[in-house]
Amino acid sequence: MTSQFPSEERFGLVSQMRRAAVSIPSNIAEGAARKGDKELIQFLMIAIASLSELETQYLITIRLKFVEKNKELEEMMLESKKLLLGFRNYIAKK
Repeated sequence: MTSQFPSEERFGLVSQMRRAAVSIPSNIAEGAARKGDKELIQFLMIAIASLSELETQYLITIRLKFVEKNKELEEMMLESKKLLLGFRNYIAKK
């Protein structure tokens, strides 16, 4: 999606959105590799925060008219958030 943005956004929103998107699975993996559940929960929270950042940036791109609303993308982000929150809650209750 970011490849459609104006070239002057290459170091702005494009870079921020790509970093946030990569941060989500990276933090899940890092948390899973840690010793205990407390650390895993911490990294899951960072992944959730990165997803929230990405959602916000997506909304900004719509307002700037770089892209149109994308129902499929919105559903993916919502489903990802639900899964992350559910996983966090499951780990927290162990």
